Amino acid sequence: MPSKLTSVELHGLEGFLVEIEVDKRAGRPIFAIVGLPDPAVQEARERVTSAIKNSDFAFPRGKVIVNLAPADLKKAGPRYDLPMALGILGLMKYIPAKAFRETIVIGELALNGQVRPINGVLSSVEFAKKQGFKKVVLPKENAAEAALIPNMKIIPVGNLKEAVMHLNNALSALTIRLPKTKEECIVETNMATIRGQSQAKRALEIAAAGGHNILLYGAPGAGKTLMARALRGILPSMSLDEMLEVSKVYSVAGLLPKHQPLITQRPFRTIHHTASAMSIVGGGNMPGPGEISLAHRGVLFMDEIAEFPRGVLEVLRQPMEDRIITVSRVRGTCTYPCQFTLVAAMNPCPCGYRNIENAKQTCTCSAIDVQRYEKKLSGPLLDRMDMFISISPVDYSKLTARTEAESSDTVRKRVEKASHLQRKRLKKRSAQCNAEMKNDDIEKFCPLPKEAKQLLATAMDQMNLSARGYFKIIKLARTIADLDEAKEVTSAHVAEALQYRTKILGS
Repeated sequence: MPSKLTSVELHGLEGFLVEIEVDKRAGRPIFAIVGLPDPAVQEARERVTSAIKNSDFAFPRGKVIVNLAPADLKKAGPRYDLPMALGILGLMKYIPAKAFRETIVIGELALNGQVRPINGVLSSVEFAKKQGFKKVVLPKENAAEAALIPNMKIIPVGNLKEAVMHLNNALSALTIRLPKTKEECIVETNMATIRGQSQAKRALEIAAAGGHNILLYGAPGAGKTLMARALRGILPSMSLDEMLEVSKVYSVAGLLPKHQPLITQRPFRTIHHTASAMSIVGGGNMPGPGEISLAHRGVLFMDEIAEFPRGVLEVLRQPMEDRIITVSRVRGTCTYPCQFTLVAAMNPCPCGYRNIENAKQTCTCSAIDVQRYEKKLSGPLLDRMDMFISISPVDYSKLTARTEAESSDTVRKRVEKASHLQRKRLKKRSAQCNAEMKNDDIEKFCPLPKEAKQLLATAMDQMNLSARGYFKIIKLARTIADLDEAKEVTSAHVAEALQYRTKILGS
């Protein structure tokens, strides 16, 4: 009678149940694995055989067959080592068949029988719970991560012998310490240290509160990068659901910190202009998450955005609109979330000094150089930005002034209040912040007074706004109203939102 137990395969964040059947037949000693395994699964034959023998268990004589069902689903990675070994030991009557009921097993084996951690545990355990399973046997290093899913019995094991003892009820599971869900905000650059630039700092506050995309435009050394990094210190805290969303992406990517398996801070991902399109959207043999997914619920910072190849920038258009990215490769198709705030910085031209007030140097770029430089950012991509902020160099008097500016902590308190208002307003919707609102959300939550409508009508003609730009202005105005703790959007809020849509390229 074959031994049967269950594991989980992940394609991206999507889980699939895999039934592992182990049987033996008389004949030559052969260990065969069938069911569309990849090379890593095929190599498990050596790891499993050595782990069983080095753990002082007997390995079956004759031909051993392991079937991973369904046979048409691709199986990848070392996560099937532990379940295959336990299935073989179940076949040898070391473990009773009833021990595998309502139980999921995942884990990699070392040759000496030690159980090593794997990626994607959070998504695997969440999927197992939805499928009605009650217990999960997994590596002890993944235990705290798995314990984030409530109402699941987590059995962490350090080696194959421990797993057998647990399944025979000869050993009780250790208590798992749950990770903290609150941490101090990381302030890399305090807003109080930034001299001048009051309009830019106000724009950063609005971007943080509503999740709006922002383009910082100005001369070298004016403070674009400094302000972008200051944004991290004023981002609102994440809800537990958002923490789990982000942690699942990092778990699949193998980037969860060992000491803190729950991501509690909003991600802030900085990418260099030499990054490839695949590294940004995701890819690989079995498609993994890219930078836009690692920035989910956080910020993607692209410094010197005009230095990126245009083809690389164009891959951002669809994810910025749909909030998800589907990556297709020969070995599979995976979908990842990518709800991020794009913060971009650029110079006005290749040399950096075109049309800059108080500039110490003269622009040396020809008109063709400037046109080629600006064309890196296509019209559709620019239309997806919410705010355009021109940053001028700060003069000596402001740099040396002793006046106290607002700290990041003070600004963050206002951002938190505005974020709380948005979550309360949108709690029955799919959106989490104003930037995510759809047109029907805007119609319901952003009614405009007559004066604001007239202002927008004039702006549509004079600024050549697209329909997308029109709705982005209303979302911006709603965020500005939330920062003012106003129930309704007024013409003043719309007027401030309009000034952030002023054309800065091609001028």
